[in-house]
Amino acid sequence: MLGKVVVIGVGLIGGSFALALKKAGAARQVVGMGRSQEVMARALELGIVDSVTESPEEAMAGADLVLLAAPVAQTGPILAALAPYLDIGTVVTDAGSTKSDVVASARAALGSKVKQFVPAHPIAGRESNGPDAALAELYQGKKTVITPLPENDAGDVGLVAAAWRLCGAIIHTLTPEEHDRVFAAVSHLPHLLAFGLVDDIARKPHADLLFQYAASGFRDFTRIAGSSPEMWRDISLANRDALLTELDAYLAQLTILREHLAAGDGAQLEAIYTNAQRARRAWSEAIETAEPPPPKTQEPE
Repeated sequence: MLGKVVVIGVGLIGGSFALALKKAGAARQVVGMGRSQEVMARALELGIVDSVTESPEEAMAGADLVLLAAPVAQTGPILAALAPYLDIGTVVTDAGSTKSDVVASARAALGSKVKQFVPAHPIAGRESNGPDAALAELYQGKKTVITPLPENDAGDVGLVAAAWRLCGAIIHTLTPEEHDRVFAAVSHLPHLLAFGLVDDIARKPHADLLFQYAASGFRDFTRIAGSSPEMWRDISLANRDALLTELDAYLAQLTILREHLAAGDGAQLEAIYTNAQRARRAWSEAIETAEPPPPKTQEPE
């Protein structure tokens, strides 16, 4: 049972964390803090948080756990504002999609208090944003990656892991560097591609006609382009080197596909498609085995 939990950034990720802890009866008090008074008022109205504040001093007083659920570029300024009020018994974590830059920002902002910062990344999301998108079940059966620092106390790492488990998450551990290389390939590149494709089509002179006939394949491929542009701008720049490596590899793959297509080489195209289909099915089956089915929606009587 946690006493006071502070969530900075009560949107989809932070709001879902707060709702999950409240549903589990795992937090005595949840305090929200953020840039927008309108968003904070909505989070309070929805019951995601018990109170809101604009004061770092008020937020940190007596806090057991603090979650930073803001765009990663804001990590340094937020931690710098919290640092003077960070008591020795308070653990701070984050939900950022990049970790090496977050760790560097934390070291710069917190100094010796960085030992109280346990980096983490919940692998869950939706294309919707804001407190209205928050779901208590968002993390059920999903992975949360913790990237502990050498300075972290084992008990503090355990506290962060326990909080995410109470949200229904499955805990994995990577180094910050491993994390960024992995997610450049399987998360950051797909988002870049989805944003790029939709932007390309939207700029064509006959965009209205194209969107009129776009169907389920386009919808599924581009769903993540509905995500927060601000957040993904920060993620792309924060993980630039690893993302450029993956983008270059993908451009090479596109060049190969173009050569086969230009040559009319159906056998080579089919071989690539078949390998991709096999890998996609194996991944999908593994995910379905590891994750519980989504909760059923109660039908009105």
